[in-house]
Amino acid sequence: MASTPLRPEDERLPFGQLLVYGTQHILTMYGGLIAPPLIVGAAAGLSAPDIGLLITAGIFISGLATLLQSLGLGPFGARLPIVQGISFASVSTMVSIASRDGVRPVFGAILVAGVIGVILSSFFAHLVRLFPPVVTGTIITVIGISLLPVSFDWALGGVGAKGYGDPGNIALAGLTLLVILVISRLFQGFVSRLSILIGMIAGTLVAIPWGKADFGAVGHGPVVSLPPVFGLGTPVFDAGAIVAMTIVVLVIMTETMADLIAIGQIVDTPVDHKRVADGLRADMLSTTVAPVFGAFPASAFAQNVGLVAITGIKSRFAVAAGGGVLVLLGLVPLFGRVVAAIPAPVLGGAGIVLFGSVAASGIRTLSRVEYADNLNLVVVAVSLGMGMVPIARPHFWDKFPSGVAVVLDSGISAAAVTAVLLNLFFNRWRALLKDKPSVFAAAPDERGTPLPEA
Repeated sequence: MASTPLRPEDERLPFGQLLVYGTQHILTMYGGLIAPPLIVGAAAGLSAPDIGLLITAGIFISGLATLLQSLGLGPFGARLPIVQGISFASVSTMVSIASRDGVRPVFGAILVAGVIGVILSSFFAHLVRLFPPVVTGTIITVIGISLLPVSFDWALGGVGAKGYGDPGNIALAGLTLLVILVISRLFQGFVSRLSILIGMIAGTLVAIPWGKADFGAVGHGPVVSLPPVFGLGTPVFDAGAIVAMTIVVLVIMTETMADLIAIGQIVDTPVDHKRVADGLRADMLSTTVAPVFGAFPASAFAQNVGLVAITGIKSRFAVAAGGGVLVLLGLVPLFGRVVAAIPAPVLGGAGIVLFGSVAASGIRTLSRVEYADNLNLVVVAVSLGMGMVPIARPHFWDKFPSGVAVVLDSGISAAAVTAVLLNLFFNRWRALLKDKPSVFAAAPDERGTPLPEA
């Protein structure tokens, strides 16, 4: 008779169940996993085969990161059912860098920022006070808003593509979006969570006879191969890009810490300071190694935390099985080339849901912030405004020194710097705290009591 595991996450299931549950985790997060390399690769002007390399490298690194986080290796890994994937939080900053100078400065910035993250992991509990909900909610909202224009360009056919703006492209994006919405409404549970993937498949199938899908480059290149080391060039180290990416890494660490604590509560297992540090250390080690293989920063995927809560499958070995599936997929460049050939309008329809969901997640975080008798409203207002500058006026910072421009030309970096500084200025600097609120503080409700937290 098998002994009862000491912790819920240590439960061992039959191999078949582990594979099924692990694959379910991968299907849940797959749409979000492949989007960042598609976005950054397009911004850098890479060819379809090179974007395919970005995709397979990202899948490969995500698999290794998931294995490290769930199984652990010495001081690396929280040993919790946490799925790791390419972070959305870094996309806006990477697009800003890549659109100027290509992907090599992106890889250099990730490498340095990842090392900084590893060093800070043990001390990050002391730094996390710089990122309360009023800051993280603002940043996450800006991430989603800054990515939405990308989906609009995709819906038009992709910048520079023949037929850009053709109504047929918009119709294809609309059809993809419609399929996603219908699947989400009519189905529940597992099928509903595959709505993005189903919508993209349906849109692509419609695009083929329509003449809007080109899979000609899929057959060029190896079918099975280890992601090449520095296959897209050696890293270039730019100071401004490194500063911007380091800010992003701090945001990623904040999100991962929140996911680690959340999964501990769901699984009903203790998550202390040491376990959080081990989880952050694994997160940042994966991020540091990622550019070596041509991938981007890895972080915990919040949607998979929700999946653990819904399914009740708490075993970290089920997640590890999913990580193994990702590693195998990452060894098949053919698969990455197929994904890279998905028509841009199809990605545009899916992107509206994906990126809009990120913004909605930030708004949900902001809804829990207390606004009465303080200046949090000003923190959010000004930070959102600064984050919107490069989105609304892309050339706003062009005349500034390159280091300043790289940091402020990313909505997420501009919003993060502004939100952190304003939060310190209004909420932490004791000398300036007043008993009576500013005229900009949220007013009480009609009964004279402060507005409650949502």
